[in-house]
Amino acid sequence: MRYMMIIHHDHEAMAKAPQKELWAEWAAFNEALNKAGAGFSGGLRLTPGKEGTVVRNRAGKSDVLDGPYADTREQLAGYFFIDVDGIEQAVEWANRCPSSKYGAIEIRPIVEQNAP
Repeated sequence: MRYMMIIHHDHEAMAKAPQKELWAEWAAFNEALNKAGAGFSGGLRLTPGKEGTVVRNRAGKSDVLDGPYADTREQLAGYFFIDVDGIEQAVEWANRCPSSKYGAIEIRPIVEQNAP
């Protein structure tokens, strides 16, 4: 089953993390993802939420807002994809992700193309 692993982390906690060790962990984690085979992809990092733009269209009116969608400590930081037998293995990969120490990894199944 394919899963999208959505990384949410606290930017303050990440800023306080030992950077050299953190990026070494990320390099090793991405290497493991890339070696895991088809259906896996190394993580992609996003800029901080404050650099994003949110667009909402309601009743024909478009609102364009600067900054993150919600004012929370944890912001969407990146994502990666895995292809494993089930949720137990997905949880194992989430625990291996370096950002799990500084926020949360949301695991979302991918809807198969033939699904209703």
